[in-house]
Amino acid sequence: MASPAKKRKLNSDAKKTAAPQRGLEYFFSKQRQATAPSPGQSQSSSQTNTSESKETESNLTDEELARKLQAEWDAEARAERRQNGETPPQGSQHEANQAPSDVIATEPAPEPTIPKIPKAPTGKSNNTLSLSSVAAAEDETTASIPLDESPLTFEPSKYIPALQASWADDGGASYALLIRCFVLVNATQSRIKIVDTLVNCLRLLIEGDPSSLLPAVWLSTNAISPPYISMELGLGGSAISKALKQVCGLDNRSLKAIYDRLGDPGDVAFEAKKKQSFTLRKPKPLTVKGVFQSLVKIAKTQGQGSGNIKQRIVDKLLQDARGGEESRYIVRTLCQNLRIGAVKTTMLIALSRAFLLSKPPGADFPIKNPSDLAKLKKEDLAEIWGKAEEIVKASYARHPDYNDLVPVMLEIGVSDELLVRCGLTLHIPLRPMLGSITRDLSEMLTKLHNREFTCEYKYDGQRAQIHCDDKGNVSIFSRHLELMTDKYPDLVALVPKFRGEGVTSFIMEGEVVAVDRATGELKTFQTLTNRARKDVAIGSITIEVCLFAFDLMYLNGQPLLDRSFRERRDMLRSLFVEIPHHFTWVKSVDATSQDDEKVLEFFRSAVENKCEGIMVKILDNLPEFAYTGDEDTAAPVTTSTTKTSKKSKTKEPEAPKSRRLKPLLSTYEPDKRLDSWLKVKKDYISTSSSNSVSETLDLIPIAGWHGSGRKSQWWSPILLAIYNPDTGSLEPTTKCMSGFTDAFYKSNREKYDKDGKYSPDGQPQNVLSKKPGWVEYTGPEPDVWFEPKEVWEIAFADVTLSPTYLAGIGMIDENRGLSLRFPRFLKVRGDKGIEEASSGEVLARIYREQQGGPQKKATGTGTAGKENAVKGTEVDGDVDDFKQEGQGLDVDEPQSGSDNE
Repeated sequence: MASPAKKRKLNSDAKKTAAPQRGLEYFFSKQRQATAPSPGQSQSSSQTNTSESKETESNLTDEELARKLQAEWDAEARAERRQNGETPPQGSQHEANQAPSDVIATEPAPEPTIPKIPKAPTGKSNNTLSLSSVAAAEDETTASIPLDESPLTFEPSKYIPALQASWADDGGASYALLIRCFVLVNATQSRIKIVDTLVNCLRLLIEGDPSSLLPAVWLSTNAISPPYISMELGLGGSAISKALKQVCGLDNRSLKAIYDRLGDPGDVAFEAKKKQSFTLRKPKPLTVKGVFQSLVKIAKTQGQGSGNIKQRIVDKLLQDARGGEESRYIVRTLCQNLRIGAVKTTMLIALSRAFLLSKPPGADFPIKNPSDLAKLKKEDLAEIWGKAEEIVKASYARHPDYNDLVPVMLEIGVSDELLVRCGLTLHIPLRPMLGSITRDLSEMLTKLHNREFTCEYKYDGQRAQIHCDDKGNVSIFSRHLELMTDKYPDLVALVPKFRGEGVTSFIMEGEVVAVDRATGELKTFQTLTNRARKDVAIGSITIEVCLFAFDLMYLNGQPLLDRSFRERRDMLRSLFVEIPHHFTWVKSVDATSQDDEKVLEFFRSAVENKCEGIMVKILDNLPEFAYTGDEDTAAPVTTSTTKTSKKSKTKEPEAPKSRRLKPLLSTYEPDKRLDSWLKVKKDYISTSSSNSVSETLDLIPIAGWHGSGRKSQWWSPILLAIYNPDTGSLEPTTKCMSGFTDAFYKSNREKYDKDGKYSPDGQPQNVLSKKPGWVEYTGPEPDVWFEPKEVWEIAFADVTLSPTYLAGIGMIDENRGLSLRFPRFLKVRGDKGIEEASSGEVLARIYREQQGGPQKKATGTGTAGKENAVKGTEVDGDVDDFKQEGQGLDVDEPQSGSDNE
């Protein structure tokens, strides 16, 4: 370290010259002194060159001077290696000729400029200061690959040699290739472009590095394991924030300012990485396998000190991320919000097409020639794509695990054998079949005209899939394929009792409902949610349940998916033993479209018994009955049109258009939503016989949070409150992020303007600086408090008890308030003021009616009364299919170009 005297002298010299960068020049003075003139060069010439060199260096910044010196040292090292007969390290020539993107050019421009520091020769020390530009560290090998090109013209063989040369020796495919794919996918809303980009990226991995294909599929689908294997990262926002501050040199205020401006953690990481201009060591390039293994290690790390271990892994990932884009998607992956639109269906389509066009080295399965496919008509090409997609989708629906699917595809490609190798398997849940929505009973009867069907109670419980093998091992999975065997040990103990003689193994589906064992009375879903989820001991169970079975998909080693529903139901009821109030069948009634009164009465009884409504299912496979409910069905085959011939100018009969006939089958179709299953729920229709759950509430928006992802610039979710007329206070009752359009989000953000961004004077408007004293709320702190100004009309499914929301506390429960299940925005009530909003008494009344059943029967008589009860009122949405995301329920109306799979 320089002495104080030398520091003063250095500062003095710097003031005399016009270049304050003399500090760095002085630091490297000894190395420059070692450079002597060549024997053939005169002393005067040497002095002249030295003078010119010093003058040029004095005009350079520290950064430019460091790069120039590094280039000189690298040239000397290469010359020395050539003299010694050594081979330069792989990739050094490429790095030497590569130009940095963030160096400011000078006049004249210094040459050469080196953005990266090559590896030091083996056995020799390199005691030089290595500066690595983080902003210019993007991988240029992948940046030039046109991944968004059509797969029929894209040639992976053109790019694989250069990619393999740039990849790490043992690490395989670089993470930069996947990031290139993510960036292109995120930049378009075209589904065709998204699929094409994924297909080309997968083909590069299939042909260039098959071992990285499976990790790439997991990373692209924003997961690290199938849903039935619990592997959660367990990372909070603090771990990512701490890593960004440590790696990028930010403080709390700077990081919060970036987040408030951008809203998305990935975008924050991108901006923060730009502020980290230089590092003292070259980042080690991330690989696809390395990133995936790091995520798995984070998920598996538990016990004492696990927090520090996870933090170090996160820090290392962000340190090694090259450029802003890698940082962006590393953070989005850690937050499990990738935002590239590559959901399950998109990935399965991409996999099917990639394996039609490419195969790994050494594989012998047949593939298609892209040039031959390019010559086909659009319809013929779609048929080839569609057949492969159906095979892959069907395999995944029966066996939803990429860990099994991808290795088999690398071995055999896309063929019917895939359905056998990755078929229905015990203790691996198949994706459940889903029912289509009908707005009212009359629509349902119209769709199933002249068909025999059965109506079943749609119980207000939890859908369960029970697996049992020949050794008596039992697994129970939820509708979302999550393992919940530990939650229901009483059902596990019940299996040997209801399994009949001759039944060795089975997969059964049913509804788990909370019941009163003494009377058999059904309880609400809210009661079931109060049951413990983990490590439940049979002796400690206070909420008893009953399993209402409704389907059988596998029996004694044989899949039953291709059997009709009538056959499957008969097997279920004949081979298993009913145990009242423990195990039984769903209540049902068989009917036809002519039995409208019978169906209506059954629907009423379902609602009276606290069910959500009814499920209607086709009983038999009748291919001759074609489904004609699609709006885009072509004209009937009996209709003919005419066309004019150009030569004869006379009208000739045109070939009749073929009508698309789609048989309505009663087979079990995993992961499909078909009209062979229809659901009619009390939430969809408002009948005079139903209870008050069809009511709406008038609530007051009082606060909001910064949205994430696409909604990062808006307030979402919104905290809503009721009005207490006795105290004048506002009592929060729910968060809502459903039913809003983009236009409403935008106008609402402008109305409640926290930063003054939208106001003419730049001042905040309609917001409060802190929580007002008239609001009673103990939940998570919102990002902004609204000034109570308006009333919104909100639809909902049920009123539930809540320990978080204090609305109406004491009216039903002394320690819990009342909240809403699946709230949905309908409109702004401009005709109502704050004092006219709904009160806690309204919530309490609705809750009591839910618990006690309907308060009044249908008063309509004759045809008119029946028509009113059947038709009802249409309401958008299927609360059973809402997906919980972030702080609330994200079920916005689909936008143009969005991925509505």
